[in-house]
Formats: sequence, structure tokens, C-alpha cells
Amino acid sequence: MAASLPIPVYTNLQEVYQNLGTSLKHAERWDNLAKAFKTKFGRTPAYIARAPGRVNLIGEHLDYSLFGVFPCAIEHDILIACAPRAPAGDPTPGSVVVDNLHKKYEPQVFAPTRKPTVGAVGKEDVPKDAVHVEAWHLDINKAALGWEGYVKAGYYGVLNHYFPSEVVGSHPVPVDLLVTGTVPPGSGLSSSAAMVVSSTLAFLAINGILEDPDIAPTKGALVEIAVENEKRVGVNSGGMDQAASVISLAGSALYVSFFPKLSAEPIPLPGSQPHHPDLASAIFVCANSLIVSDKAVHAKYQYNLRVVESLGAARVLAVRLGLEVGSREKITFRGVMARFMNEPEDQLEEDVGKVTEGLVRMVKVVECLRPEGAGDGDQLGVTLETMIEWSGMGEELFKDVYLSWVEVETTYFQLYKRAKHCYTEALRVLKFRDVCLTAASSPTAYQGTSAFEALGVLMNESQESCAKLYECTCPEVDELAKLALETGAYGSRVTGAGWGGCTVSLVDESQVDSFISKIKANYGPYRDLDGEALKEVIFATKPSSGVCVYKFTE
Repeated sequence: MAASLPIPVYTNLQEVYQNLGTSLKHAERWDNLAKAFKTKFGRTPAYIARAPGRVNLIGEHLDYSLFGVFPCAIEHDILIACAPRAPAGDPTPGSVVVDNLHKKYEPQVFAPTRKPTVGAVGKEDVPKDAVHVEAWHLDINKAALGWEGYVKAGYYGVLNHYFPSEVVGSHPVPVDLLVTGTVPPGSGLSSSAAMVVSSTLAFLAINGILEDPDIAPTKGALVEIAVENEKRVGVNSGGMDQAASVISLAGSALYVSFFPKLSAEPIPLPGSQPHHPDLASAIFVCANSLIVSDKAVHAKYQYNLRVVESLGAARVLAVRLGLEVGSREKITFRGVMARFMNEPEDQLEEDVGKVTEGLVRMVKVVECLRPEGAGDGDQLGVTLETMIEWSGMGEELFKDVYLSWVEVETTYFQLYKRAKHCYTEALRVLKFRDVCLTAASSPTAYQGTSAFEALGVLMNESQESCAKLYECTCPEVDELAKLALETGAYGSRVTGAGWGGCTVSLVDESQVDSFISKIKANYGPYRDLDGEALKEVIFATKPSSGVCVYKFTE
């Protein structure tokens, strides 16, 4: 499986470039970063760590409910050049100097500390007045999150996984870092995950962990570390962003599933093939609405609220269906379906056929969450008090389980709408996957452009669900999706967390230049953009490879 593969460490740049795609000047960027590092720090970097952004083709806001998603890595990425600093120059264990080629980001200096505490820590035989050393600590100001917060988040996982407090004398090396990136922040193309993943990679590389086969993490393990790391900046990510950035293979999308465990299956996309060059070909175009979606800032009434609504809805749905749920268990929509369908508790792999069967049933069953007598035009949400009552839990227990770990803000919790979106969207993901697999196994199964048309229908249904049921779009994103269809796209939808950010559109490859020109002419914020400025906000991309590290040998 792709998740069990090692993280590639290259010593030949051609091996790196051949998997990255062709729309960006990769060789020039990597060379400029290495030269800038040497100018700033006086020596050649030891490594460059790369983590790409991602575009989710379909399957929005499903990962934290443990349903499968369908992303691919894009060519746009975060690069971090790094080298150890001589201990004589800085005796502070693990200290970091980090700078950014983008001048709007100020250079930062920080160091991890051991945070002492007084009192017993989980052991009855420890004296009450004993001083204990906790795990590593780095100050991250979530209220005013700076760019270095993502670097610190990446560092956390390396410190706590590989330099445990119980190992005396276990210290990370001091390091210099220089960052550059082409993933637009707040665009929905997962710039935050790419930043955290690339930072994690840099610290793993510089401390010799990646090249030690006894301790080096697999791609799947890196995903798990990165998901935990991103929580340090206040984002309760489900893992899709990190999985796409880490595990993706050039030329394929990924079907990423999270139940019963993380797995990733490369899925070829329809289009011309070496043995069938006459087949129609399409490409994905990402268009940035230029409305910035900052998950860390707006999480309490957007992203994190949706997580809480989904978990609350899953609990209520389980109660309505008479399913057994632990008193403190945060059951997910996927967990509800597993129990409703009597899936074996010891299953090791996902059975896609059974999942499809279950989703067809759940799409109907979820109607039990609709408030009694409410029509589509009525208020379909419920107050916190009603949600607690429906959950069958007491107020104190409910708030401790569902609200103590996250800040949310709303008047009505939209349990029905979130559940309806989740189950219908999860079914669309499997239909999307099926079209791709059918087209790959039998290139003549779809005539002409019919495979792309089938994918486009699913993308359009997803956009409508995101707008009306999950309410994670915005007027500018909706306008871009509408313009894309009017300009000839097979399908177009919001991608990423939403509330701004990007759309992704499936476009005939021969029409890409014309498509982009027409979008520029009709989307107001693009009209005054040309050249590189335009390429930064709307661009075509083919599936790129996931993370890698380049090791300098001279």
C-alpha cells in the first residue's frame, strides 16, 4: 500500500523534477532557494524538503467523519532548505533560525524547552512535591498566529516522537531554515498542511531520522504525525490534506479512506494513454476566489463548528437508530454506518462494495434528523439545548465530550444538513472513483468525452451540496463555479475547507488557455491581472508526486 512506502530521499535533482509536473520552473526555484540559503547562512543547505499543496477533486468535509476522499497533489508546493548549525555557535539544544524568501514574513528565532511541573503525573507512588519534566514545549500564539507557528507545529511532532523526555541527553540539533512556497495561503489548496508537513520533514531530515531505517517513519506514519502537529495551530484536521501531500503519486489521484484505518489507493484519471493517444483528455483548473479562508482565525464559526455539528449529529443519529454508543465516545458518521450495517468490528480493510450499499441506505435513514414538520424553507437547525436533549446525554457530560476541547459559536446547530451532505457526498466519491477505474480498465467503456461528463455531473452535485447543505462556500466561489460551467467546464466545485479559497474545474485540455482567458474577462478580481500575477490565481495542474527530500552531497 502507498501509505507503507518510505519517504523518498533523493541525491539526484533529475529524479525530483521528473515527478513534479511541468507548469512551474522547478529547477530554477530549487536552485534559487539553495543560493539564497548560502547567501544568508554562509553555507550550502544539507537538505531541501518539499511538500505539495493539494486539490480535493471531490469529497469535501468528509475526512473527519472518516469517509473516503479523492484528492491529488498539485505542482505548487512549499520548499524548506535546511542545515545544522554548529553547536559552538549556539549551545541551545534544538534552537531554530527560520527565514522566508517572501519578504512580508519576518525572520524568527526560537528554541524548544522542557516544561517542568510540580506534582504527581499519573503515578500514585510519586511524591506530591516531586518535580516532573513534561514533553517539549514551543510557544504558539493561536490568537495571533504568525507564519512561524506552522514551523513550530511541524517541530512538535519530531520532538515528542523522537526526543522523548525519559531519554536523558536526547536533544535535537540547532538548525537554520529558509522557506519558499507557491501554494497561496487561504486558498483552499492546503497551504497550512503543506507548511506543517514540509517543516516536519525538514526537522526529521536534519536530525538524521529519515535516513535511519530503524526509526524513519513511513508515509502513513508521517501523515499521522502531521495531523497531530496541525492541531497545535488550532485546526482539527481529519487527515485528507496531509495524506494527499505525503502519499500522492505523479499522474494519479488518491482515494484516501480512514476507516478502519488510514489507506491510500492511487487511482488513474481518465484521458489519453500511451496505447490510446486518440482518447479525449481533460485537466483540472484551480481558480482562487481571492477570498482568504483562514481556518485558524475563523474556525469557531466555520471549520471547527462543522466538526462539532458532524459529531453531534452522528451521536443523535446513533441514538435515533438505537445503536450502542459509549458514554464518552465521539462516534463519527462512518462509525454510525458501520454499526447500523453490522460491519465486523475486527475488519482490517475497507470493503468498497459494502460501503456503497451502506451509503445508499444512510442517505434515506438520515431523514430522521430533520426536525418534525420542517420543510426545506424552514429552520432545519436546533439549539444547543435541543441537541443535548436529543443526544441522550446530560448537559455537563455533553459539553465535556463535545465542546471542552474546541471553541465554537452559533445559534443553531445544523445536524440534518451536515449529515445529509456527508452521506450523499461520500456516495459521490465512490461513484467518482468507479468512473475513473472503469475508464482505466476499459478505455473504450466511455465514448468521446462521456467519462468527463460523468465526473462533471458529480462535481456539480458536490458544489450544490457544499453550498446548500454544508454551507461552506461564499458568493465569490459560487460565482467562479457558475462562470466555469458557462465557459465550458465539465464540472466545477469548491475545493478545500471553503468559505473562500479555490474552485476546481474539469476542463478539456485543448481548451485550457481559452478557458482561463474567458474566466479572467468575466471574474472581476482577475481583470487587471496579467502574466505571473494571473498564473498565481488561476492555473491548470496535473496530479503531482507527494513529499520528498533532496540531500546535498557536495
